[in-house]
Amino acid sequence: MLDNTSKQKATPDSLINRDASIKYWNDMPATAGGMLAMIGSYPWYTRIDLRGSKAFLAKARRLVPGCSTEGKIKQAVDCGAGVGRVTEGFLSHVCETVDAVEPVAKFTDVIHESQLKKDDAVGDIYTMGIEDWYPEKKYDLIWTQWCVGHLTDVQLVDYIVRCREALNETGILVLKENLSTDFGGEDMYDDEDSSVTRTDEKFRKIFKETGMNVIISEIQGGIPKTMNLLPVRMYALRPMS
Repeated sequence: MLDNTSKQKATPDSLINRDASIKYWNDMPATAGGMLAMIGSYPWYTRIDLRGSKAFLAKARRLVPGCSTEGKIKQAVDCGAGVGRVTEGFLSHVCETVDAVEPVAKFTDVIHESQLKKDDAVGDIYTMGIEDWYPEKKYDLIWTQWCVGHLTDVQLVDYIVRCREALNETGILVLKENLSTDFGGEDMYDDEDSSVTRTDEKFRKIFKETGMNVIISEIQGGIPKTMNLLPVRMYALRPMS
């Protein structure tokens, strides 16, 4: 166990404990509201979140040469899918088939039992962390939201590289994550769910290191400042030429 002196010297991502992260989420209810437990006020927030994601993806598609901007995306994957909140509320409306990657078994059980699965809107379901997921197919869209905070920097680099190799010719990788508000411009560790919140600068450094270009990036709008929530930024990534 790290003493206080060691913790001060440790990088925020080195404090991540996977077992603690899984325990935190296992203690959450397997519901859409449970996925936003740290935010609260689920009904209004999720509407803003999903609407912002849909608009952002439409913009990103227009920036990819040869990418169809009409009709549904053929094959997508929801990474860090939880109980399928994003798949049900957004991805299933713009994609023909959505795979799911999620480490908490009781959450993937919900997806297995959902109407979306019965309707074939959900394809393959992988009950594992994204750090252990090695794509076996090509994707037109890899959507990753509110889960890379449970990865160390090294694991995040490895994950993005694997995603890069799994993209189709016009495929897009999207990361949607909270941003650090640390006054010193550093990443922030949260011991409640054993996760790290990175700075925009750190994300862009990692993207460059993994050979990915940011084709468009936006802050999620519509969140009242009075809520005092962390800013949320979306990044659409494509492999460097």
